[in-house]
Amino acid sequence: MFLKLARAIDQLNGAIARTVGWALLVAVVICTGNALLRYSLNLSSNAWLEIQWYLFAAMFMLATAHTLQRDEHVRIDVITSHFSRRTQIWIDLLGFLLFLLPVALLILYYATPFALLSLRSAEMSSNAGGLIVWPAKLLVPLGFLLLILQTLAEIIKRIAYLAGRIDDSSFTRAAPAAAAVLPASHPAP
Repeated sequence: MFLKLARAIDQLNGAIARTVGWALLVAVVICTGNALLRYSLNLSSNAWLEIQWYLFAAMFMLATAHTLQRDEHVRIDVITSHFSRRTQIWIDLLGFLLFLLPVALLILYYATPFALLSLRSAEMSSNAGGLIVWPAKLLVPLGFLLLILQTLAEIIKRIAYLAGRIDDSSFTRAAPAAAAVLPASHPAP
């Protein structure tokens, strides 16, 4: 039952990340169009600049959980690579339980009223021609909620691995670490 829940969370965060990936294309098109209009016709708007910021925030906040799912988050591989796979899993599990989960819960706790206040007051940008602010502020609790869900999924998978129920393929790095690739392509002098 817990592994099904973990798979469902993985699918949710994967779908969100694929959707949010399109925000990069939209941001590039808006940035290019804004620059062309500003330099060729001397036309610009703060709204165009702010929408780029919103899109970047959406990409960052909503894809963070997917980064954790793909095991591409910041870690100390230089140290942990010397340990057995089982010890690495224990380090992951303790890091999730003692650091990531409590901090993410704390941020969610404080970010939610902050975002809701912005929503209730229909907060607007202080810049001339700016946009409404609350959608960007809602991204913070939403992003941390997704990160908390993914952290729970990763905890479930690590415990299942330690119990011998699954292999580590469901939470192993999706792409090789840079340290694993660089020595092969750039031999030391």
